[in-house]
Amino acid sequence: MPPQSDENYLTTAEVARRLQVKPETIYAYVSRGLLTSVRARGRRGSLFAVADVERLASRSVEHSGVVERIESELTLLQDDELYYRGHSVRELATEWTVEAVAHLLWTGELSEQPKLPVQRESVQLARDAMEVVPSTARLTDKLRVAVAVLGAADPLRFDLSPGSVTAAAEKLLGTLVTALPGPTASARDTVGARLWPKLSPQQPRPEVLDAALILLADHGLAVSTVAARVAASARANLYAVVSAGLGALDGQYHGAAPTLAYEFLQRAQRDPLGALSDQLRSGEPVPGFGHKIYQERDPRAEVLLGLLDDHPIVETIAKVTARTPGFPNSDLAIAAMMHAYDFRPDAGDALFALARIIGWTAHALEEYAAPALRFRAMGVYTGPTS
Repeated sequence: MPPQSDENYLTTAEVARRLQVKPETIYAYVSRGLLTSVRARGRRGSLFAVADVERLASRSVEHSGVVERIESELTLLQDDELYYRGHSVRELATEWTVEAVAHLLWTGELSEQPKLPVQRESVQLARDAMEVVPSTARLTDKLRVAVAVLGAADPLRFDLSPGSVTAAAEKLLGTLVTALPGPTASARDTVGARLWPKLSPQQPRPEVLDAALILLADHGLAVSTVAARVAASARANLYAVVSAGLGALDGQYHGAAPTLAYEFLQRAQRDPLGALSDQLRSGEPVPGFGHKIYQERDPRAEVLLGLLDDHPIVETIAKVTARTPGFPNSDLAIAAMMHAYDFRPDAGDALFALARIIGWTAHALEEYAAPALRFRAMGVYTGPTS
C-alpha cells in the first residue's frame, strides 16, 4: 500500500494518458503482470508506481501493442505505380531476370545473378513429400508440404545471417520449381522456362511467366507478408517464415483471388455480358477488377496483359471492362494468362505463392535485423470476471 503522500503514484486515468492506451488496457496489463496496482487509504480506484509505469513505457515497442507502422526499404506503391527499392516493376519485369530482381529485394543490389540452384537430393525429397498428399490436392498444398519437409531436412536452417538466408531462399525456390509435377526443363533455363511445362502443355512463352513472378514478388504489407514478418520477428527460420506466409496466402480473400478471377473469365469467354450480369446480380464484387490501393490502374495487370498481345482473351476483358466501373487488376491478368496458354486451373495460386517467397524472404531479412518480438498485440479481455 502506498504511503499517505502518493506523489510517486499515478491513477488509472493518468497511467492511460502516459501510455496512450485505454483504461481497459491498463487492467489487461495488471492481469498479465506488467503492472502492479495498489490501494490507498481513503481513496477509490487503483494506484500505480511511477517507476513501474515509466519502465513499461520504455518497453512500449515490445509490450504496449501492435506495431502500427512498419518501416521497410523494399516496396513503394505510389501514384498507381509499383517500385522495388526505387526501381519500377514495369522495367524490372521486362528487362531483368527473376534471380536479379530477387537479389535486388534481398540485398539492394541490381545485377545479373546465377540461375537458381538445383540439388538432386533436395528435389527428390520435395517430390516424395508432394506425392504424399491426395491426388485432389492443389499445387499450393504440395508446396506447403514440401517447404515443411525441406526445412526439417536443412540442418543449417537456424542460421539467420543474411548470406545463409539468401542461399537457403535460392535453393528453396530452385527446388520447388523443379520438384513440381510435370516435365523438367534444363537448370540452365530461366525460372519461367523451368516452371512453364509444370503448368501448361502449350508452346512455352517463358518471358510471360518470368514477368509474372517478378510482378508478384512483393506488394508491401499484404496479409501474408505481415504473417511472414511476425514469424521472422520471433526468429523463426526461413522455412517457417515461408510456411507462415503460405498459411495466410491460402485464405479466400488473398491467394485464392486468381482462381476466382479464372472462374469468372471462364464464364465470360462464353458470354461476357451474361457473366457480368450474373456476377452483379449475386451482389458480390466482380473478380479481378478494382483494387484497395490502386485508384485507376494496376501496373502489374497492364504489363501482363500487354504481353498477351492480341489473344482473344484480351478482347473478352475489354468487353467486360467497358461495362465495369473498376479496372483489371493482377488477379485478372494472371487468370487471363492461364486461359490464354491453357494453364492448369490451380496454376494461379501456385504462381502467386512461388513469387511471394521472394518477397517474404526480403521481409524476413528486414525483420532479422530489427529488434525481436516487436509484434506484441495487446489483447483487451472482454469476458466475464469473477
